[in-house]
Amino acid sequence: MSVSAEDRELAGTGANRRDFLVLLAGALSVVGAAAAIWPFIDSMNPASDVIAAGAPIDFDLSPLKPGQQILIMWQSKPIFVVRRTAAYLDTLRKPQDIKLLRDPNSHVNQQPPYAENWHRSIVPEYAVLVGICTHLGCIPHFVPKAGGFLGPSWPGGYFCPCHGSKYDFAGRVWTGVPAPYNLPVPPYHFVDNTTIRIGENPKGSNWEFSSIVQL
Repeated sequence: MSVSAEDRELAGTGANRRDFLVLLAGALSVVGAAAAIWPFIDSMNPASDVIAAGAPIDFDLSPLKPGQQILIMWQSKPIFVVRRTAAYLDTLRKPQDIKLLRDPNSHVNQQPPYAENWHRSIVPEYAVLVGICTHLGCIPHFVPKAGGFLGPSWPGGYFCPCHGSKYDFAGRVWTGVPAPYNLPVPPYHFVDNTTIRIGENPKGSNWEFSSIVQL
C-alpha cells in the first residue's frame, strides 16, 4: 500500500505521528479483511471450468428473500432466479395483464414440458429463466415495481433497454415489442426443498434444451 508525500510529512511530526500510524493500521486491516473474505465469496460461484463444461449447477435458494432476483451462470448463459411474491404471481393471472402477452399459454417451445404452465416453473414461488432477450440477445433488466418510467400499464417484470422488449414475471413476452418469443426456461429440478439443480431435468424427463425455438 503506497503512502502519499503529504501523509509522510504528517507522520514525521511528533504531534501527529500516533494518529497517522493508527490511520495506516486501520487501512491495512480493511485490506486484510477484504482479502480474507474474498475466497469465501468466490467459493459461492462455480469454477470457470465447470461453467464452460456445461455441468449442472446447484443453487441454494434459502438466502433468497421474497421479491429478490439473483443472476448465476450456466453454460456461459445468465440465469435469472427469482423468488416471486404473491403480488408478482397475481399479475401472471390477471386478465388485463394476460391481454398484454403474445404467448400467455406458452405454446411456443421455449420451456420444458414441466414448466408449460401459467407460472412457467416447477414451483410457482420460484422462476428460473435464461436471461437473454429473444430479440437480439441483450440481457433484460429486472423491473419489479409497477408503473414508473414504463407507464401506468406496466405491472412489473423484465424490460430490455436495447430495443424496448418487455416480459412478465414468468418471462412471457409482450405483444407489440421486437422480441418474438418468451424467455427460455432451462432444464432444472429441485434436489431438496431449498436447492435447485440447473442443467438437469427432473427424474423421468429427457427434455433437451437445444430443442427450444430461439435463445
